[in-house]
Amino acid sequence: MQIETERLLLREMTEDDLPALGEILTDSRVMYAWEHAFSPSEVREWMDRQLQRYAAYGHRFGLWAMVLQKTGKMIGQCGITMQPYKETEVPEIGYLLGRGDWHRGYATEGALACRDYAFETLELREVFSIIRDTNTASQNVARRCGMTARDCIVKRYYHIDMPHLVFSVRKEERFYDGK
Repeated sequence: MQIETERLLLREMTEDDLPALGEILTDSRVMYAWEHAFSPSEVREWMDRQLQRYAAYGHRFGLWAMVLQKTGKMIGQCGITMQPYKETEVPEIGYLLGRGDWHRGYATEGALACRDYAFETLELREVFSIIRDTNTASQNVARRCGMTARDCIVKRYYHIDMPHLVFSVRKEERFYDGK
């Protein structure tokens, strides 16, 4: 599974990506929406969960390594995962970047590629992003992907009730950016 954009390569993570993933997930400033930086064991669990997703969904879903094509450096992750929402599961576009690569458009570039992959390859009719109410940067990425906030839910994580906005875009609503 690979998706190429102008500057990025999205691909399945491997064990070789664990150190780069660890740098991202153990940074408390990156993980502010989770209210804590991950421990090494939580990073390992996160990686294992992605590898399980690849196997469970035939490599069509998961958070993928976000790699700069120019350098081969993993700068974050982006992909589509199935997430609980109300009484069902929905395909969610998620993205997370290392702090050194914020504000360069990489999250939007990766998320747009995932949106198009969802509609064109997976033939999904709607995709979601479920984002903490305090995470305005991720909300802005969702809006740049043509998503609209449609609901608000509360997730309990780390003994904290966290309001989340539920964004989505339907295939017929998406913005066409010259493609």
